[in-house]
Amino acid sequence: MAYDLEEQEQIANIKAWWAKYGNLTTWVLIAGLAAYAGWNGWNYYQRNQAAQASVLFDELQAAVNAKDNAKVQRAASDLENKFGRTVYAQLGGLSAAKVAFDANDLKTAKAQLEWVVAHGSDEHKNIASIRLAGVLLDEKAFDAALKALSGASLPQFKGAMEDRKGDILAAQNKLEEARGAYKAALEATDKANPGRQLIQLKLESIGGTVPEEKA
Repeated sequence: MAYDLEEQEQIANIKAWWAKYGNLTTWVLIAGLAAYAGWNGWNYYQRNQAAQASVLFDELQAAVNAKDNAKVQRAASDLENKFGRTVYAQLGGLSAAKVAFDANDLKTAKAQLEWVVAHGSDEHKNIASIRLAGVLLDEKAFDAALKALSGASLPQFKGAMEDRKGDILAAQNKLEEARGAYKAALEATDKANPGRQLIQLKLESIGGTVPEEKA
């Protein structure tokens, strides 16, 4: 069928546009398809990593329940080396640190907590920082313990951070500063939290007075 003049003009315009922009359009489409394929590939990789890490984390938890420190540390190391970007590696590091601490293996406990501080999400980093300060306190490395607490800055951990700070200062016999830290811990800790009673006892044991609750 012969094209009428209007259709011929439209075809001519399309040909002219394609001659001018066709190559660029092709490259844009190719780039878009490549990006889409890459995104799908990355998502698949992430899901696959998480699935493998989950299996290894289950093995770690079984070792925790069996109180097998050596096996726990091996599993945590594998998680950190192979799946370090997953949340399982962070949780594994925290669990491995506790098991090592309970086994009086402070060197390993510190190493696990330091890994979480360096590689963990904000929440896990805060938890690891407070626990690391506790390990350093047991070693009487007071300055290092206080420095470790600088990694705990999220508001929801302020009570725990100030409580640990009070412990460190009390151990240094800096009682006035310790009382201030315990009072700050009480202020930041929810009234329904059972840990408040322990903070109050520690405050009173160093001559502090529990602040009256605001109406």
